[in-house]
Amino acid sequence: MDLAKASPAEVRSLIRAGELDKPTSGMCAPYAQANMAVLPKELAFDFLLFTQRNKVPCPVLDVTEAGSPVPKLVAPKADLRHDIPRYRIYRHGELTDEVTDAAPFWRDDLVAFLLGCSFSFEGPMIEAGLEIRHITDNHNVPMYKTNIECVPAGVFHGPMVVSMRPMKPADAIRAVQITTRMPFVHGAPIHIGDPEAIGISDIDKPDFGERSDIKPGEVPVFWACGVTPQAVAMAVKPEFMITHAPGYMFITDVLNSQLSIM
Repeated sequence: MDLAKASPAEVRSLIRAGELDKPTSGMCAPYAQANMAVLPKELAFDFLLFTQRNKVPCPVLDVTEAGSPVPKLVAPKADLRHDIPRYRIYRHGELTDEVTDAAPFWRDDLVAFLLGCSFSFEGPMIEAGLEIRHITDNHNVPMYKTNIECVPAGVFHGPMVVSMRPMKPADAIRAVQITTRMPFVHGAPIHIGDPEAIGISDIDKPDFGERSDIKPGEVPVFWACGVTPQAVAMAVKPEFMITHAPGYMFITDVLNSQLSIM
């Protein structure tokens, strides 16, 4: 099966059957992918407020009913306990498990948030003739914690996480034009150039994902990233939290074109 051309339902079926365990970049190219953060109901309002105050790293696509694993707005036949290739389980801010099925950890008081993902704008960039290095080299996108603090809300606070794609300067300008039209999946880059200006001391050592080669004449281009809630979890140390593993996203039934501003 050509995963780039497969339907979201087909890919989710492979994931649920345990037949697909890899980063989802490039899969179901026309469709939006989503980050996931799952928290106890008692923390859900604070987190919703956090997303509203930090819409660039945390653009909300859907929020489930308490206890329900079904994202009714973006994929009403999906099940968030099974349909993501890898999950991370946090207890008191510490990563305790990375699993391929979250059902054993699901509780009746959990609320799931699905947040827009930068993988969604990679398809339009490829269509425009831009290279996406981590797709070319078949590895996970590099992601970094920054010194950019998110706007606090309730108990939630912490640094913004960014994803990075190296590009020639002219391609970076085109990438800005393309992604500016897609605010529901992070929108335009938040920084281009010197990594140290946003607190990244070693571009070759990402906090999440895998390094990308930056070739002569290229500049690093940084977008806000939906892994930000995981960095926040480490800072806030909630009693319990489930997230996607970085790069292993939930694929929705929503077309990227529906999230674009024309």
